Amino acid sequence: MPNVIVDTSAVQYLYQLNLFDLLSNLYAQVIIPPSVASEIAQGLALGVSLPNLNAFTWVKTVPVSAEQLIPTLPNLGMGEREVISLAVNMTDALAILDDGLARAYAKELNIAFTGTLGILLKAKQAGHLNILSPLLDQLNSLGFRVDYETQRFVLKLAGEAS
Repeated sequence: MPNVIVDTSAVQYLYQLNLFDLLSNLYAQVIIPPSVASEIAQGLALGVSLPNLNAFTWVKTVPVSAEQLIPTLPNLGMGEREVISLAVNMTDALAILDDGLARAYAKELNIAFTGTLGILLKAKQAGHLNILSPLLDQLNSLGFRVDYETQRFVLKLAGEAS
């Protein structure tokens, strides 16, 4: 099982789709860096629909030491930066990132990554979901930004579009 390190957006959108448990179903345990935990706690305090991470035994917060933190990832939020930094320093790491720039850095650093759409696709392929199309519509209504071509490609991979 890979060391799965999750950024805020995947936590938020999976929770708001009532599919947060897909992470434990697919990966058993996930790692959250402190900045992501802080972002989620701040959102909860503001009334945003987010999980209380302490309620999930399969979510583990792992600190990022100063030595691990990659200093040269310009224009990234601290959550993405910590996800990438942990991934670089762990064996068999999988970063879950939705931000395009963060994904570009992950690719440059040879870090395996996926995002919210990849998790949904994997869940369908594993039999945890029957259909993706309405979930993608829900994501759009929640403010998840995905271009039409990417959405069509994911639906094609899921066997829901030609």
